Amino acid sequence: MYSLTPVRALRAMVVLALTAGFATHLPTAHADTAPAVAAKPYMGWSSWSMQSSKYPGLNPDGDYSYLTEANVDKQTDALASKLKKYGYDHVNIDAGWWMDKTWKSGFDEYGRQKADPVRFPSGMKAVADRIHSKGLKAGIYLPAGLEKGAYGDGKTPIWNADGCTTADIVYSDLRTTNGWDSAYKIDFSRPCAQKYIDSQAQLIAGWGYDFLKLDGVGPGSGKSGDQYDNVADVAAWNKAITATGRPIHLELSWSLDYGHAADWKKYSNGWRIDTDVECYCNTLVSWENSVDDRWDDAPAWTDKAGPGGWNDLDSLDVGNGAMDGLTKAERQSYATLWAVAKSPLFTGDDLTQLDDYGLSLLTNREVIAVDQSDAPPARPVTPSDAQQVWAAKNPDGTYTVALFNLASAPAAVSANWTTLGFTGKADVRDLWNHEDLGSYTNKVTQALPAHGSRLFTVTPHGSAVTSTAYEAEATSNTLSGNANIADCSACSGAHKVGNLYLGGKLTVNNVVVAKAGTYQVKIAYVSGDSRSASISANGNGATSHKFPSTGDWGTVGSVSVPVTLKAGANTITFDSGSSYAPDIDRIDVPKSSS
Repeated sequence: MYSLTPVRALRAMVVLALTAGFATHLPTAHADTAPAVAAKPYMGWSSWSMQSSKYPGLNPDGDYSYLTEANVDKQTDALASKLKKYGYDHVNIDAGWWMDKTWKSGFDEYGRQKADPVRFPSGMKAVADRIHSKGLKAGIYLPAGLEKGAYGDGKTPIWNADGCTTADIVYSDLRTTNGWDSAYKIDFSRPCAQKYIDSQAQLIAGWGYDFLKLDGVGPGSGKSGDQYDNVADVAAWNKAITATGRPIHLELSWSLDYGHAADWKKYSNGWRIDTDVECYCNTLVSWENSVDDRWDDAPAWTDKAGPGGWNDLDSLDVGNGAMDGLTKAERQSYATLWAVAKSPLFTGDDLTQLDDYGLSLLTNREVIAVDQSDAPPARPVTPSDAQQVWAAKNPDGTYTVALFNLASAPAAVSANWTTLGFTGKADVRDLWNHEDLGSYTNKVTQALPAHGSRLFTVTPHGSAVTSTAYEAEATSNTLSGNANIADCSACSGAHKVGNLYLGGKLTVNNVVVAKAGTYQVKIAYVSGDSRSASISANGNGATSHKFPSTGDWGTVGSVSVPVTLKAGANTITFDSGSSYAPDIDRIDVPKSSS
């Protein structure tokens, strides 16, 4: 789970050698037929969180030394006995399995990673066999590119490829690639190149692995540009895995470029959308380090996930209490977001030391069912402010609704039924507490602790919301500053109002409602990154709201914002202030207040 930052210099040094991962798959079946693998987000355990932590006792033989055959066996046994019956079935061996304790790499005579005899004395096939004997699936890890140590002055032969050597598969200038520049970039215009990937795939398939994490993939992994474009590598792995005849799940890491989402979906079964969740400190993770980043980064990717390929939010480390480095409220919110986003649920905790609360989080069948259901991933239905509501409509007509308080102090959070598309009454079930809360009219409000959450199933008994639409580009509206009308093929009316920056404003005029009150105004917008706008009605006090990224400048998203209106005609203004606001497509104002 590598992701390079200036704070992680030591890790960067390690990774120059330690370039490997987990995940693999058959030809992806993202069409109408059921996918061969990744029909649902995978569940299991991965070694990286404990390998990377400074928590006392985890790595007694030096940094990243936790990864050994003995420790994998312990976690395999614990997964089988404690979590297998809840759906957790992957044991994923992360980076370092071919490294000795000094991080010297081992390769076979064909330039393929070779298990370190001290870390894995029985060899990787025996480890996979033991995992399988417990009724579980085995995962392994590799880096993108040809590792420098495998090059062998260009004379290393390629397995099952007469006349091919490592000099025949890379660029002649030995340009480097992947997130750590620890490998030479493979030139797939050369016929021997695919043969090398084929040889790696045949090796791990022959060992019996069911999952391959391919790490350091770009664009992403902190790198961009032609040198770090590994789309061809991923495509080659897809082809090689298919040729093995073994259904191997291919997972890509890390911080994958959104602009290549179509490629990741075409060639793989999952993609890490963010940097590492681990803190590389004296716990496994910390809230501020990167757990809380996911609420900002996940929304843009929501519509990219589905059977055959999923958005990967990284390890779910909520089971070990003090070692996790989180409060109980943070652990529940962490697990809630992973479930509603339909991320793979793989923990990096020490499964032999799960505390009671952590075990309850990891084994809550109603929450697991949210992650594993046929419903789409949830997305924010309110702005990315400190208090947020995420929701998804389920196939049976119910809604999965998550309330989050991301503030550092307690606060109330309300889910208004209007933001879900209906009004009136609804039954509410608390999934974490397995409790029916009864019927609520128009909304449910909960007091949440700092970084707290609730997760509900909402069953509507009211009627559908009726609204009046107002196009941003309407000639009756007022544009100020740099604001202008622009073409937008994805927008209603094929136009939007953009250039809302440094004082640019859009005022939607003549917004008519029958009664005074607070209305949940649905705002359709376009924003390639997360941006804020101040929203006011009738010149009254403005409220700033942060709009989650829609991924790019050609995709429309929507959130609902409470706006207090008077009976009759109103104005609603979007003000960029001293920064940059999203482009506005239209607003929909409900016929009735919330």
